[in-house]
Amino acid sequence: MRAILGYESLIRGPQDSDLHCPDQLFAAAARCGLRAAYVPRQLPKGMEPGFTEEASFTPPAVTFPNGSQICEVEIDEETGAVRVLRHTVVDDVGRMVNPMLVKGQIHGGVVQGLGQGLYEELAYDPTTGQLLAGSFMDYAMPRADDMPAFDVDSHEVPTQVNPLGAKGVGEAGTVGALPALLNAVNDALAPLGVRHLDMPVTGERVWRAIQDAKARR
Repeated sequence: MRAILGYESLIRGPQDSDLHCPDQLFAAAARCGLRAAYVPRQLPKGMEPGFTEEASFTPPAVTFPNGSQICEVEIDEETGAVRVLRHTVVDDVGRMVNPMLVKGQIHGGVVQGLGQGLYEELAYDPTTGQLLAGSFMDYAMPRADDMPAFDVDSHEVPTQVNPLGAKGVGEAGTVGALPALLNAVNDALAPLGVRHLDMPVTGERVWRAIQDAKARR
């Protein structure tokens, strides 16, 4: 806030000011704003010179965001390949200061969760214990063309335990995507007799589960 006010005071200050900021040069303007913060006569009345500030706040209780996710998948019975057709998210993360950033955070979290559920696995050689997925050449991760367009909505219920009313959104996309995906896959395979499937639900693992279920019939 001091940086902003200092810069505003600088560019709107008195005409006889000895500090000038070229509008076309952002770096120069930043330097001028920094200088203005240390010139008391350039600052608003009552503001101390300087460009730093410290404050601490301890909320009386923790906050818990909540939400719901629904995943729709399609499974090729012949190959076991799983494809996510649609993924819908509704989250309550409290008051959103920047809704666009919140939505982007949820998008990234959902992709991380779906990637872990569909592909990601640390594979080891059963004889030597050597890690076989030590680089991204061997460790499968989701790509943009593996994911559908997500439907993301929000239901803001501000918390009362902090002035912003924010609850946080860090892992909201990830923790919901995993169970939504696995439940969808297990639900789709239930008519074939598959009762349980651990992640990652790779094509091979799904195909073997289908074959085992058929053999038990």
